[in-house]
Amino acid sequence: MLSCKRSLSGSVLSALRAVRSNQVVHVQRQRCLCTQTDGEARIATVLKEKFPLAASLRVVDISGGCGAMYEIHIESCEFKGKRTIQQHQLVNQALKEEIQGMHGLRIFTDVPKH
Repeated sequence: MLSCKRSLSGSVLSALRAVRSNQVVHVQRQRCLCTQTDGEARIATVLKEKFPLAASLRVVDISGGCGAMYEIHIESCEFKGKRTIQQHQLVNQALKEEIQGMHGLRIFTDVPKH
């Protein structure tokens, strides 16, 4: 089975087939998902500083590793009481400098459910 900490996205995962009889899993990946790219690490650092109370944060380079497009999943109590667009605006403000060099950004925000 996979031992990576991150989940596999459809664009990265080209084949996943489990054979129940002997529990074999076949996976084909474009790059190892266990390591962060420099861009992912830089964006994660900025977001951790801006949202220190974040319960979870995941930054994924969805451009194949070239740093042109990212997907961000962030869950923070700092979003409580704000509409989704306001939450996304906060993330965009935090990444103002980094966004200038990107072609695209997907943002998914949520408030922890505890």
